[in-house]
Amino acid sequence: MRRILGLALALALAAGSAQAEDKSPYPVTQGKTYKFEKIADGVYYATGGFGSNNVVIVNDSDVLIVDTGTTAANARAFVADIKMLTPKPIRYVVNTHWHFDHTDGNSIFGPEVQILAHDYVRQALTTFDVLNREPFLTSQKNAVPAQIADLQKQIAAEKNAAKKSDLSKQLAQARQILADLKEIRPTPPNVTYSSKMVLHRGGREIDLLFLGRGHTGGDTVVYLPKEKIIATGDLVVGSLPFMYMGDGFVNEWPDTMEKILQIDFETIVPGHGDPFKDKDRIRKYQSYLRDLWTQAGDLKKQGLSSDEAARKVDLTSHKGDFANLTAPGVDPRAMLRIYDVMDGRLTPR
Repeated sequence: MRRILGLALALALAAGSAQAEDKSPYPVTQGKTYKFEKIADGVYYATGGFGSNNVVIVNDSDVLIVDTGTTAANARAFVADIKMLTPKPIRYVVNTHWHFDHTDGNSIFGPEVQILAHDYVRQALTTFDVLNREPFLTSQKNAVPAQIADLQKQIAAEKNAAKKSDLSKQLAQARQILADLKEIRPTPPNVTYSSKMVLHRGGREIDLLFLGRGHTGGDTVVYLPKEKIIATGDLVVGSLPFMYMGDGFVNEWPDTMEKILQIDFETIVPGHGDPFKDKDRIRKYQSYLRDLWTQAGDLKKQGLSSDEAARKVDLTSHKGDFANLTAPGVDPRAMLRIYDVMDGRLTPR
């Protein structure tokens, strides 16, 4: 869990920092905060902000964006950078699922903007007390104050002036993040759908599809049939094992991915990680999830608690596909959720 907290803060402190050397195969527009990779005409993959990676779709007369990041401040930075691409107004926001790093920027948009999502996303954001439960609780609410306290201790003990200065900059960033987190006002979608929604914006078709449960109970994939691009949110991500699974349906997730594979697409733009075309990456992820579910079931039958099973489960046989799987163990929140699903206990904790 300490490693998870450290990763969450590292990602947070990286927000708004200088961009790494660009190696994208796509044309790039660099904003103050976001890098936009042009995947197709009018379609951009946006990275560099605080939270999810996002998508910008510029239509004939308006703009649709996919996901809004972790804070209102981040969403404002995102919108400001989009103006480098087009002066057209944002009229649609799609939330791929309800987690904070994809939805907590929703509050900056006025009534002229339709926020679109699956029915389950509205249910979650209106009933789950999302700022006082996982994943926000561990990844942000508790982690940022803990990191501030740790940085203060490091600064007090540090004798090297250059290192002290660097730590002080990190502390200032962490304090700003804490202030931004306090501004969050969870804002549910104002338009929802149950299985499919199709938007026709000028000459562009945009399909919102619910293919089944996976990362959450209401994941949307955004499909552009003409461009053969699919934005998956966190149903498919660019790397393992640090994908939060505490609201997932690991037993159903591989079947939902199979439905993605049946779609006529050429490029996936994930909620985290780089765009890719190799469909075998999805199959590898399916194999990992199936193995996790099977091992969890075996460990549960042996009478192990979810915490014990989280330490003991061994997925290192997949390290040929995911190089960072170097030791046994998974996030305890993932195993607790798997046990809950097996027991039919799906009420949010």
